[in-house]
Amino acid sequence: MHSYERVVEILSGFAETAQQRPLSLGEALDSLDHAAFGLIALILVLPLLQPIPLGPLTVLGGFTFAALGWQLWRGAESPVLPQKIRGVTMSEKSWRMLAKISLKVVGFCRRFSRPQRYPRLVEGERGRKIGGFILIASGLLMAIPFGVLPLNNVLPGLAVLFYCIGQLEQDGLMVMIAFFWLIFTTVYFGFFFFGIYYLGAEAMSRFGWGG
Repeated sequence: MHSYERVVEILSGFAETAQQRPLSLGEALDSLDHAAFGLIALILVLPLLQPIPLGPLTVLGGFTFAALGWQLWRGAESPVLPQKIRGVTMSEKSWRMLAKISLKVVGFCRRFSRPQRYPRLVEGERGRKIGGFILIASGLLMAIPFGVLPLNNVLPGLAVLFYCIGQLEQDGLMVMIAFFWLIFTTVYFGFFFFGIYYLGAEAMSRFGWGG
């Protein structure tokens, strides 16, 4: 199991390598060998936890999480990333920033996470299926091309984040929180769709369209 300190150590190592030469995500993650899905997903989700829409990057990230979730659901031993994600090259400054963000995020989460809490949600085949579902659902929600909708990357990203924390710490309560963010995101997006439908119907009625 990878601890919080190990996550930060890994990211700092990536930054040191990137200081010497360009380092792609694919090359960096290949160096982790058979790393847990939670660790890979954590590294990938941190740049997406921004309150502003990220456009195509959010869609690409969403499909990546969905692909990882499908692999996890099917029982793959280690993650395989899409080629577009593998080819993304980050500078030393970007890796340093990612390590800094990681330290703050996981440090905050560590305050209320506890190892071996509700372990049935994170262990064995049940835990694998639950994790796969969370990543698939979060990824598909994130991949919906909303454009300018605020938090369309953050909310499903929080579900991914808390699943990762739960998987790394073997804390089932974090998995429950991940499900909360999935439900909250679905409701939030639902209200957005309803608003579009309602305003569209109002406009058609105002201008006498649609009979």
